[in-house]
Amino acid sequence: MVTARAAATFEPEGRSAGAARGFVRDALLGWGLPEVVDDAVVLVSELVTNAVVHAGTSAEVAVLREQETVRIEVTDRHPERGLPSFANVPAPGADQFGDLDGEGGRGLLMCSAISNCWGVEYSAGRKTVWFRLALPEHHTGTRYALPSLPGGELPDHDGPVLVGVVQIDERGTVRSCNPDAEVLLRRPAEQLLGTDWAGLLDWPPSGPGLAETLRLARWEGGFALRTDGAAVVGGGGGTGAGGEGVELYAVQVRIRDTHGEPSTLCLLVRDDDRAVLRSPATAVDAPAGVEPIDLLVGHLGPDDLGGLLQRIVERARDLLDADAAYLLLTTDDETEFELRAATGLPGGLRRHAPIPVESGAGRYDSARLPAVHEDLALRPNVVPLLAGSDLRSLITVPLKVDGRLTGSLGVAATGAGRYDNEDALRLQFAADRVALALESARLTELERLRRGSLSFLVEASDLLAGTLELGQTLALMAQMAVPTLASWCAVYTSADSGAELAFVLHQDEDLIDRLRDLLDKTPAPDAARDAGVTFWAAPAETARQAGLTDSPELAGLLGETVVLPLVARNRVIGLLVLGVSTGQRFRQEMLELAEDLSRRAALALDNSRLYSERTATSQAFQRALLPPELPVIPGLEVEVFYQAAGEGNEVGGDFYDIFPIREGTYGFAIGDVCGTGPEAAAVTGLARHALRLLAREGLDGPQLLSRLNGAILDEGSRSRFLTLLYGELTPRQDGCTELSLVCAGHPLPLRLHTDGRVSPAATPQPLLGVLEDLELTAEQVVLEPGEVLLCVTDGVTERREGHRMLGDDGLAAVLTGCTGLTAGAVAARVQRAVERFAPEPPSDDMAILTLRVPEQRAG
Repeated sequence: MVTARAAATFEPEGRSAGAARGFVRDALLGWGLPEVVDDAVVLVSELVTNAVVHAGTSAEVAVLREQETVRIEVTDRHPERGLPSFANVPAPGADQFGDLDGEGGRGLLMCSAISNCWGVEYSAGRKTVWFRLALPEHHTGTRYALPSLPGGELPDHDGPVLVGVVQIDERGTVRSCNPDAEVLLRRPAEQLLGTDWAGLLDWPPSGPGLAETLRLARWEGGFALRTDGAAVVGGGGGTGAGGEGVELYAVQVRIRDTHGEPSTLCLLVRDDDRAVLRSPATAVDAPAGVEPIDLLVGHLGPDDLGGLLQRIVERARDLLDADAAYLLLTTDDETEFELRAATGLPGGLRRHAPIPVESGAGRYDSARLPAVHEDLALRPNVVPLLAGSDLRSLITVPLKVDGRLTGSLGVAATGAGRYDNEDALRLQFAADRVALALESARLTELERLRRGSLSFLVEASDLLAGTLELGQTLALMAQMAVPTLASWCAVYTSADSGAELAFVLHQDEDLIDRLRDLLDKTPAPDAARDAGVTFWAAPAETARQAGLTDSPELAGLLGETVVLPLVARNRVIGLLVLGVSTGQRFRQEMLELAEDLSRRAALALDNSRLYSERTATSQAFQRALLPPELPVIPGLEVEVFYQAAGEGNEVGGDFYDIFPIREGTYGFAIGDVCGTGPEAAAVTGLARHALRLLAREGLDGPQLLSRLNGAILDEGSRSRFLTLLYGELTPRQDGCTELSLVCAGHPLPLRLHTDGRVSPAATPQPLLGVLEDLELTAEQVVLEPGEVLLCVTDGVTERREGHRMLGDDGLAAVLTGCTGLTAGAVAARVQRAVERFAPEPPSDDMAILTLRVPEQRAG
């Protein structure tokens, strides 16, 4: 028994198959039968394609609603052509099909495979292929909530649906028309072409006139056809004298040709067939007989998406007298929902927890249509979000904007059978009204998050650029990730043996040691340069193997974990590992932000690594240019202070040395090579080792410095001039110390007498590395008990504050106050005086060498 019927005719054009699919889909959804839509659309698409493409005829499609089935018929007008593969179509129950690769007959093969029954009927000049689809049983207690469409919404007559196409030029004259237009307008083409369009119509007197609508970009509406052919002047007007008008429905679209000439394209159907052309209603009206409800009450700020969502679920719960409600929003790719607001649900549910959009047991559970679940106890897993709760009745309705799924709203109650179809339609009506407001608020939130992400990345870049110390860079990377992006973070650095755990941070400091211990027991992750974000399950597996998954100490460590490669200069220099608490997952925008952070952090980490390696090399080189330790000289106090400027960035040009020459005699030197860096260091190394070697060969001071001068000049363009104070000291039995000094361009050594006087202990002589022939002489000095010899580099005497300089006189003044102090105390006082002379740190290397003859003790 046929309870409803819909039919349409499609011309032999390539686009007819798509139009037929839409027609069948709308008919079935209008009858509330979405469960058979997919199969019906596939079969109709194949059969219509066979008719309009392969057979080259028009195709009539009829959809018949029967008691327990849907019957669909596709009729074409060339039965004598037959179907090439029809003879190969197996009888019902056969195991093999015919020619599966052949073009012809493929629709019948699919009918045999998909439909419950099918057949072919021939009549004079016509061939009809039909199939039936059984309506599946609804899941117990669950149904779709779809409003019934009025009977006039879909064509239900036997004749073909005619779609006329008329083109009207800028002057209102008909320029072209198709055969359907000739039938609808009841005039042959030769009478229509060149005719005034206004003269053919009985335009309604209310609303805009015809001439005005022809200039609109798009217009849709109905009018009557004048059957007497009387001309109507001006394009407005009402019903003229003559025959009875024929009601038409039209869609007018303004177009422009390749020459820029505008015209209007008008599509016409009989008024009874208006569903073929009519656009979906833009106004949101409640279904007939359904009492509307409003979920938007009160005013919230445009940025308060969380508050808006919470207000909506609470109002939905109250208006439908429910026990719980929740609201899900889709991700950008519409593959997952995120729980964004809830009331009355179990406390363990987490915000932003991902839920697949198609998470039900089949098509019937699609989130894209409203549904009523009368008793969830009969289908306990149909809604995973409510699993384990005592909620039994549920309504779910989709949120859509421009046909795109943006969310889902659910309302639930503890009792069974609490809601019916009318409640679902009321909720759907309310959801349709709030969907656009929610989408606007969500986009505002996303824009705010993007701006926040940009600010976060700018701040991260500034912080990472502010340090070149490796340990501090590792700490900054972790501190920026926790807790903004994750609950915990670990940084691995690349080494010859593989990735090594370098830094661990958890938002709960009490868990840092537990986390490090867990990661130490877990094999390090691996990530390729182009791997992007990868998920890492190894920590959870390690905990499982150790039987620690239920350990309260590890709660918060075993959620989702991701690994991001740290790529700098086209190579992986480390790994950034981010994790969240147990049961949680990362949001997509957080992963995207983490990728941006990893790129910036990788470059900062590589810069810090290179800087640390360079600093370590410089410091090792600097230590190699200084004596490993000072010798113990009987009868003499010796103290040295050395400080290289520039935080260890460069190898200093200052150096000192004290070494034994022969029994009872020691050599000492303090010098300053011009400049810093490797070139200066080369001269420093040459000078220090040459002094030791030549002194032990028995050369005196002038001879030794002359040889050194020649060696420096032999370096050619790599040479640097050198200021040097060289001396030899020999403690005597009477407590005094004999000195032999040569001061080659160096700041003069100062002698502190026991009475507090300060005097130079030598005279200036030519520096080294400039002249080939030097005339150098040794000067003899005897230090009495209690006297001090102070030797410094120019980093001490040239200490500046603006235009003011410490100088020789300032140094002498400092030394004057050191009477009675030990050698170490004298060196420390001079060093403090240099640092306090100016607030800025010293900009030059500084070396201080202090020799003091101890005072003789009585008795």
